[in-house]
Amino acid sequence: MAGAPTDLAPILEAASDFASYPGRQNDASAKEFLDRFPLPLLFSLMQTEADVSGVEGTIVACLERIFKTKYGASQIPHYAAFVEAGLQAKSQAIQCLACKAVHYMLENAEDKGNVKEIITGNIYPLLINCLLEGDELTSAASLEAINSIAQTPEGIKIIFPQGSEGYVQLKDVAAHCSSLARIRILSLVVKLFSLSSLAASAVYDSNLLGLFEDQINRQDGILMTLSALELLYELAESPHSARFLLKTTLLQLLTGLISNSSVDSIIRTRAVMISGRFLSRADVYTNIDGSRVSALLLAIDESLDRLNGQNTDEYERALEALGLIGTSQQGAALLLTSSSNVARHAIEAAFNRHGRGKQLAGLHALGSICGVDRSADSMLLNDNAEECLKRMIYAIAAETTKLTPSGLFLSVLQLGEREARLAAYRAISGLVARPWCLMEICSKQEIITLVTDANSEASKNCLEARYQCCVAINKALSASNMSTTAGIREKLQEALVRGPYLAKTRVEPQPLVMTAERF
Repeated sequence: MAGAPTDLAPILEAASDFASYPGRQNDASAKEFLDRFPLPLLFSLMQTEADVSGVEGTIVACLERIFKTKYGASQIPHYAAFVEAGLQAKSQAIQCLACKAVHYMLENAEDKGNVKEIITGNIYPLLINCLLEGDELTSAASLEAINSIAQTPEGIKIIFPQGSEGYVQLKDVAAHCSSLARIRILSLVVKLFSLSSLAASAVYDSNLLGLFEDQINRQDGILMTLSALELLYELAESPHSARFLLKTTLLQLLTGLISNSSVDSIIRTRAVMISGRFLSRADVYTNIDGSRVSALLLAIDESLDRLNGQNTDEYERALEALGLIGTSQQGAALLLTSSSNVARHAIEAAFNRHGRGKQLAGLHALGSICGVDRSADSMLLNDNAEECLKRMIYAIAAETTKLTPSGLFLSVLQLGEREARLAAYRAISGLVARPWCLMEICSKQEIITLVTDANSEASKNCLEARYQCCVAINKALSASNMSTTAGIREKLQEALVRGPYLAKTRVEPQPLVMTAERF
């Protein structure tokens, strides 16, 4: 390489070849390379030849490939001092490599429970420092390394020390760092919380969940607030969220954000989506205080009323949140029977042709509430919720020129836009599990004709949605004693035999006979 000493050239050439090898390097190739160029030599090159163009990058890339192998990772504990030095290096590339070395070392350790012996000296505090002050790549690598430490109970004790003794206390660090560093700590909290029940319990016991509320209430700027909300959204998806988040005041925080009209709309939108994601979990309803859920649903209802059906992103995301809540049987029943009657917004939007976005969101939300995403045995709701659903749809139909639900269903199927028809197929697939809706669907031949028309759709998604709609109608008919007009069952059977993609019945090839050409 240009500018490199003569005796350095063979090492750099070999390191470059090793790093750029197109396949996966194995233990044998890593051992062969380190036998020729021992790790102390490679470490020293990064320290002494950093001013030579290309040396650092070449050696770092080579070492990363070596440490990814089991043999290479097994050598790292013998050079803990070099790892510590790398975590404190001025070069971000070397810091990043040192963080990855810790991750590979723990990932390949034969005794993963012996973390304290592997993580010697000052490594964990230095990883925290890299997380907070490193560039994006270094911070991400540090996050992975700390996550590797937390894989065992011994590692949990390192990250969450008891009392005042031990390693770094994350809550104390968060209280004295920059906004960006606090967001990175929140990222670490989310990662650890989702890792295991033990780690989630340690996060809760350390009062780290309160950092989310602290960050959101700081008002450090909309970008920082949104970053904290995005991480809270990930936290709500964790399998441990229902067990621990209900013990915090985060639900009340979300309710307050949604209710506050002076808060930026994008903040309210994210708060609504987080609420929808959290309430979509079936296990939430076994422990949650009903008054807190009612207050949250009331806040969403008032937000939708305030927007007054406007075709805005905030309104559409609120409808999407209703759909998320409706994916669980308990959530769907609650939407339909709560005092706020919030489900009416989704049903009204589903059949309102003034505003493409909100109608699509309404149809998808209606489909979710009706159980299209739920298993067959949990599709139907309790009697009270089912009666509310039926009453609302009939009431909305009576206020339109269509007069009946069948007229509403036909009107949405006749929409020219592909996405609207897809959403309509999806909603009908859930609704036909109800006998009253099945009767409405079968009362109009035009609906059956459109649903079973093999040439009505061209896109893959619409073809599949139309076919699933046929399956749902046929299944509901088979389970009922309802009499139908001639041809309905035959059309459905033909559509099922064709499958989702075959537009026409099979045509056997015909032989073509023609005379030979003569010259």
